Amino acid sequence: MQDKVLLVEGADECFVIPELIEANGINWGSKENPIVFIQDHKGYRNLVKPDVIATELLASGLTVLGIIIDADEQPNNRWQSIRNACLKSIPDLPKNLPSDGLIWNAPNGIKFGIWMMPDNKMRGMLETFLADIIPEENQEIWEFAKESVKEAKVRGAKFTPNHIDKANIYTWLAWQDPAGQQITKAVKKKTTFDRTHPNAQKFVTWFKALYEL
Repeated sequence: MQDKVLLVEGADECFVIPELIEANGINWGSKENPIVFIQDHKGYRNLVKPDVIATELLASGLTVLGIIIDADEQPNNRWQSIRNACLKSIPDLPKNLPSDGLIWNAPNGIKFGIWMMPDNKMRGMLETFLADIIPEENQEIWEFAKESVKEAKVRGAKFTPNHIDKANIYTWLAWQDPAGQQITKAVKKKTTFDRTHPNAQKFVTWFKALYEL
């Protein structure tokens, strides 16, 4: 029975979230029996399709449903979009997303939460959140990675401006040992991302409170 469920936009979250939570003192469990079942919806548009969230909230045995989305370039618009997708099932959702993340009670008694990467306020995405937990001792090389990305754009690099956070992170990963690891593996290495970094604690607090961990 999947009593605690988390809906996410992409596959990276399926690996990053458990690593973050385990690093902060909570045993995630096994692949077959995790403390929270994560569902990858393969993109934001799929997650907010009509009745997706409403159907999830009616699942048998469900006690907690969480959603993690990216703010992208317009946080206010993204919040209104996800809120609208939820209103059919939870008509009393607040008009504004709390800065510490949403934790709410659905009319059917399900505990419900939303976190918008990176921090419920700023533009950005999962990669923006990860940039904020790069270890302090590596900040100099991180700044150089960002400068290199800017210079690459000037020289004709094809990435779009709204994907600069992805370009920054993957440039950073290209300079690690081993070079060029995917986020899903790199997040396990503390010299690449500090999962217990102070900048991660607001998210961890929200997650623990939502899922009563």
